[in-house]
Amino acid sequence: MAHFPKPAEGSWTQHYPDLGTGTVSYEDSISPEHYELERKAIFSRTWLNVGRIEQLKRTGSYFTKELAAAGTSVIVVKGGDGEVRAFHNICRHRGNKLVWQDYPKEETSGSCRQFTCKYHGWRYDLEGALTFVQQQDEFFDLDLSEFGLAGVQTEVWEGFIFVNLDPDNTTTVAEYLGKLGTGLEGYPFGEMTEVYKYRSEIGANWKLFIDAFAEFYHAPVLHAKQATDEESRKLQGYGFEALDYRIEGLHGMVSSWGGMAPPKDPGMVKPIENVLRSGLFGPWDRPEIDGLDVLPESLNPAGHPAWGVDTFVLFPNFMLLVWAPGWYLTYHYWPTSYNTHTFEGTLYFVPPKNATERLRQELAAVTFKEYALQDGNTLEATQSMIESRAVTSFPLNDQEILLRHLHKTARDMIADFEQPAETPVGISAAS
Repeated sequence: MAHFPKPAEGSWTQHYPDLGTGTVSYEDSISPEHYELERKAIFSRTWLNVGRIEQLKRTGSYFTKELAAAGTSVIVVKGGDGEVRAFHNICRHRGNKLVWQDYPKEETSGSCRQFTCKYHGWRYDLEGALTFVQQQDEFFDLDLSEFGLAGVQTEVWEGFIFVNLDPDNTTTVAEYLGKLGTGLEGYPFGEMTEVYKYRSEIGANWKLFIDAFAEFYHAPVLHAKQATDEESRKLQGYGFEALDYRIEGLHGMVSSWGGMAPPKDPGMVKPIENVLRSGLFGPWDRPEIDGLDVLPESLNPAGHPAWGVDTFVLFPNFMLLVWAPGWYLTYHYWPTSYNTHTFEGTLYFVPPKNATERLRQELAAVTFKEYALQDGNTLEATQSMIESRAVTSFPLNDQEILLRHLHKTARDMIADFEQPAETPVGISAAS
């Protein structure tokens, strides 16, 4: 889809007529049958971000990822040749989960020279080849070369590790992410290796939490107490207006002003934020690294001097937020049922050089946690009431354009799955 600047009068949504402007149904977020179709049509066929290259520091480094929506678990490992590979986390003998610690359903990480099954001791090298079978002569003409680990298509894009569980996929990650992804290439993600991670089990459909973070219409109301009283009254009086929206194929983004980072009026923020020069928008002082002065074209597309953050909704369940002060944040929404999912929020900073910089990052991290709890707190209330079906159609405003796009994209992919088109999944994202 092309990008259109918002006119003085009019809307963003009107430029995307296929989205419509009428009320929407949330049946796709409360139907077990619909969720089963999403598992097959979306999570088993699209590129999924499962981590960062920094998690694999050396040869033999690995981590596992539970992909309940796709009905599998994967091992992601750095091989002896430096390549990153992924495999289904299953032993080829009798199907035991290959890599786990005390609890089979928990994710784990570490470093090893080979993978050994806990059940009967079969061993596999870092490239997935079967190298040892206990009492091999008890088997019948067993050819070890035929029983290596089941591989999963894997690519690394800008340091982000993606897997695709569809054996027939022919689309690269770059093609899948399309223009929005191309416009992020070159940003110094790899310099930001100080990580804070939060994880929570949420009693709501995965798309509902994406909805919460894909618009800022709620911010002046839901987060009112996080600002000073004067600033809260001002925000509730004037509301919120984003700087730009873009929709390209399967993906979208919203660009926002910088708010209080740093504020022109010190009275706008809390005393600790003034002392540490940090808060929700991250440390106010940008780190001294290359790549922040000239931004890739997908960032701050409006060229606005008050730009603060760009939020990229990368279908299906990956959100990437790049902040003007020089850090970034990721969200992942991993479905576990039609009305539950696992939420992960991860903050990435340039490693601190001193205690002050570390405190600034920690303040940003705990402030984010508070805001995320406020957002998450509404979700189970939303889920329970839309499941009542007392009301079945809901109006969305112009600032909720990415919500319309997300739900339409998910429904369209199910329709394509049930009635396959000639064009492979994901190709339209690069058009």
